[in-house]
Amino acid sequence: MNNVDISVGTFDKLAKRYQDKYMDFSFYQPTYDKLIELMPSPRARVLDLACGPANISCYLHKKLPQLAIHGVDLAPNMIALAKENLPSATFEVLDTRNVAQLAGEFDIVIAGFATPYLSELEVAELLPDLRLKLAKGGLLYLSTMEALNKDDQLARTGMQTSNAGDQVYVYYHLAKFLKACLTQSGFEIIAEQRLTMDVAGANNGTAANDLFIYAKAI
Repeated sequence: MNNVDISVGTFDKLAKRYQDKYMDFSFYQPTYDKLIELMPSPRARVLDLACGPANISCYLHKKLPQLAIHGVDLAPNMIALAKENLPSATFEVLDTRNVAQLAGEFDIVIAGFATPYLSELEVAELLPDLRLKLAKGGLLYLSTMEALNKDDQLARTGMQTSNAGDQVYVYYHLAKFLKACLTQSGFEIIAEQRLTMDVAGANNGTAANDLFIYAKAI
């Protein structure tokens, strides 16, 4: 079993618990408001990658109910919850890495904390596919756990195991790497934000930055 399979299995098992924690998680809502501010149209076609229980899509739908939303996730239980939470949207089980299989193009692609479960190579392969799924001028919202430097990346990246024994493999990514991949894939970075999560006692007592990048398809 590879790292992605392990992580997906855990998210599938704990889908309801994830929903209870993140469905109305206000900490990230300012980043969704920034996405709304940058949106090209209130009727935009939205692709929500690794959508989970549709927590981001539900927030956007409440603000802009005319959005046409399609979400994908590799965990079947997440998709089942997403369908219940946002019946006006469409959802399917699909590996984010296979996004090129989707028909049509979109005005917005949301990659909300999808990349922490993908290696650098997988991210570098994914971003050109996302550019191809976006209409020219379309917008990408990408959030990830940020490594401050290579040493920090090596120290933080790896298997995380809960007290109950559930595991996810988490990759921390460098902003420089992500922005270079985006530029090479045909994106123009138009904004970025950082939020610092309080993780006292974790990661050797150091805080973790969550990085949010907004990029336009050119």
